[in-house]
Amino acid sequence: MSCSPTDTASDQPVDLAGLPLWLVERGMLGLTLEEQMAGFCQVVLKSGFPIKRVQMGMSTLHPKYGSHTFVWRAGSATVEHTSYERAENNQEFYLRSPIHHMRSRGLLSLRRRIDASEADEFPLLIKLRSEGLVDYAAHIVPFDPREAEFAAARSEVEGDRVYRNPGVEGVFFSCATDRPEGFDDAELSLVYQALPYLALSVKSRLTYDIASTVLGTYLGADAGHRVLAGEIERGSARAIRAVIWFSDLRGFTRLADSQPRDVLMETLDAYLEAMAEPVHANNGQILKIMGDGLLAIFDLTERDETAVCCEALAAAAELRTAIPTLNVARKAVDKPTMDFGLALHLGEVLYGNISASDRLDFTVIGPAVNEASRIQALCRSLGRNVLISSTFKSAASTEGGLETLGYHALRGVREPRELFGLST
Repeated sequence: MSCSPTDTASDQPVDLAGLPLWLVERGMLGLTLEEQMAGFCQVVLKSGFPIKRVQMGMSTLHPKYGSHTFVWRAGSATVEHTSYERAENNQEFYLRSPIHHMRSRGLLSLRRRIDASEADEFPLLIKLRSEGLVDYAAHIVPFDPREAEFAAARSEVEGDRVYRNPGVEGVFFSCATDRPEGFDDAELSLVYQALPYLALSVKSRLTYDIASTVLGTYLGADAGHRVLAGEIERGSARAIRAVIWFSDLRGFTRLADSQPRDVLMETLDAYLEAMAEPVHANNGQILKIMGDGLLAIFDLTERDETAVCCEALAAAAELRTAIPTLNVARKAVDKPTMDFGLALHLGEVLYGNISASDRLDFTVIGPAVNEASRIQALCRSLGRNVLISSTFKSAASTEGGLETLGYHALRGVREPRELFGLST
């Protein structure tokens, strides 16, 4: 058969002989998970297999989200994608779901008549019953094929096959139908036989997505994208003009010496989140978290300098509001508080890979970065949370909202620099 979404259903028995190769070919194209799932479902449906709803789920490596679920419905032009936060794995809707039931018991396959009382243990199946569906089948394809081989060699337990390690990583697949007699066992077996090929294609794309997420999380979105695209050669860097954001927290050393580890980590996380949010909200990119400080840039490449400077100023103003607000909330529950210092500078930097041959850092370097660091170091002595260089002020083309603080010597910089602060 030719497995393409344009195939039409017939009265002939379900034939999925060409589906495995088609899935692998589409997987090689690097299609999104939504595209892969939609294509698979359309082919299976048009082969004559009576699916009305299909769900696919898998775990992921993300600081916030622990899993993804995709739902396809016959007649719908889109696939519904939901990301679940890690904490949601302990909530009732998950603990009473078919996938948790299977993983917690080590089940590889599950079959339930939705229109029978046996389905009442799962709220999802009760909901599907209200939608007119009558039969439900679920299967997990472990990423380690040895798990599937072990399961196949085991005897059946209560009609459900088992595999060795509950919670093993893999792709969860379920389908439901409204055909009164439900799924045909032989046809369902054909679909199950094709699932490892779907899982292989899904894993390929999921691995790429995880790598992109991890790199973006640790390096920043743009830097992570560049590394994933192949910019990994040592010494490869390009000169760009950028606004440089250099900020740190005041009082962290005192807290580190006086607070328990869990309190210290909670406090640091809360304040770094407060510092990071305005940067991200105003099109900045955080390149480094240095203990209790942040190095970020607002790239000026092919952008209007005045507009970018306005975004950086907006981020600084938001931070100046966010930290006091956070302090009030924390004081109310007797939690430690901190203050901050921030420098905004503008100049040319080298943006790329710097470091040893086997341990690279994708960051910015150059005199402008050093100067931003020196400016930030003066925040405490000048009694200011935000200090702004004259170079930044000139590019921002603004007279309002900034006030001169005079000329100041910067360590390692030959000439004194005029600095500005946000008007109070």
